[in-house]
Amino acid sequence: MNQEEKSAAGANGIFVRMSGITKVYGNGVLANDNVQLELRKGEIHALMGENGAGKSTLMKILFGNEQPDKGTIELDGRIVNIDSPKKAVALGIGMVYQHFNLAESLTVAENIVVGQEPNSGIMFDRKNACSKVNALAEKYGFSVKAEELIRNISVGQKQKVEILKILYRDSKLIILDEPTAVLTPQETDELFEQLKLLKQNGYTLVFISHKIDEVLRLCDRLTVMRGGRYIGTYDVKDLTSAEISRLMVGRDVFLDIHKNAHERKETILQVRGLNYYNKHNVHTVNDVDFNLHRGEVLGIAGVEGSGQKEISEIITGLLPAESGSVQIDGTEVLGKPVKAIRDMGVSHIHEDRMTYGAAMNESIEENLISIRADDKELGNRLLLSRRKIRELSRKLIEKYTILCKSPSVPIKMLSGGNMQKVVVAREMSVAPKILVASQPTRGIDVGAVELIHRNILEAREKDCAILLISSDLNEVLALSDSLIVMYKGQIAGYFRNVAELTDEEIGLYMLGLKQQSREELEEAMRE
Repeated sequence: MNQEEKSAAGANGIFVRMSGITKVYGNGVLANDNVQLELRKGEIHALMGENGAGKSTLMKILFGNEQPDKGTIELDGRIVNIDSPKKAVALGIGMVYQHFNLAESLTVAENIVVGQEPNSGIMFDRKNACSKVNALAEKYGFSVKAEELIRNISVGQKQKVEILKILYRDSKLIILDEPTAVLTPQETDELFEQLKLLKQNGYTLVFISHKIDEVLRLCDRLTVMRGGRYIGTYDVKDLTSAEISRLMVGRDVFLDIHKNAHERKETILQVRGLNYYNKHNVHTVNDVDFNLHRGEVLGIAGVEGSGQKEISEIITGLLPAESGSVQIDGTEVLGKPVKAIRDMGVSHIHEDRMTYGAAMNESIEENLISIRADDKELGNRLLLSRRKIRELSRKLIEKYTILCKSPSVPIKMLSGGNMQKVVVAREMSVAPKILVASQPTRGIDVGAVELIHRNILEAREKDCAILLISSDLNEVLALSDSLIVMYKGQIAGYFRNVAELTDEEIGLYMLGLKQQSREELEEAMRE
């Protein structure tokens, strides 16, 4: 059966119909080109495509954050004008963003009922709010307690709070943007059971994800977009992983990773007794020790907030440690400025590409050469060669397949995946001795993932030492030679033979259900 024949046809039970949606931004970018989307009542519908395919724009239009230039939206058979998120919520549409929007200092109940608080007279009825939230959580199997402060609950529980906020407002359509990006395998399994229960209760769910295996496990139908256009809608049961990749990217994608066996070489990065306290005085990095060797990929896995982000920022000079030692080739780097650490051969792919990874108002080429201001190949300290900068930029744009009109375009005009390629191209093009790569493929499509993985392994073959921090366990297991698992700021497990690990076992360490002894940790670190 060809792809066209696999397109779902029937229109029975359509809850939402978006027809002929076209959106052109002020800079002339055609984000949506005559796109259509049909969602049935009581289904889990995947929305997939490369970064820049138009998925986010389409969902922003459905949720009222953007207005289409052309097209209509029908809800339960009647045309509606969704001119704001407030209007979307009033129509029964809710959205859970990848980055949560919760007040850390408030309780679960206070976050859920905000804007629709139950009152007793003129006072907030806290007891009533907690009772309603606990009843709602119990109904749908969400293991959160209304009285808990948000800052004291896990990342997985915070996501449940976001979903409960939508359910509390009687929404019937729930849009989930990359909902498993920060979850352990066990938390993902639990979330999927809860989403299936919502489906059984008549809710319609849009599942935006780049994880094809999860779409195959969970979803009923799949709509694919490419280059701002609608490619087709398919029954998931009729598709394979390879077919979905081909529909998204327009070519075959090879994600199977083959790497040469790692031969233990000398230590280039040594971390000892590292400690850090965050602004809430939480011990987020607690007496951490590890070694990184030349030509090695050392993975760090852990639930978000387990200290891995702080470790990466301490090593690269963005955060001051409370105590401990970080040595590169025997030289202490704690207390040194970022540029001094970069001059020692350290590159950093930061997990937050919008804030730390790129200067959003500057051009692509300015971002690409921003760490090379004193590169003699580009000129001198007083005057850089525009011609040489443009020449280098074009080479990197071609090598990393960055989709853009010109190197002079502001980087903020790019999709998330292409923006990430700019960051990766900049950091890897200087042939670093050490690469600290934090969430290098988060939220990007399979085509970009394939390219970034290939470049990480190429750097490894050139004896670059790579510290890989990722919440994608498939990525960690495929790329890493050795692996550290963090739990609440401490190393819960340190493994030299990654080939013997499963993502389920790693998940147990991430959740703190398993813990290596100090002797086991010392043995794993021994030269």
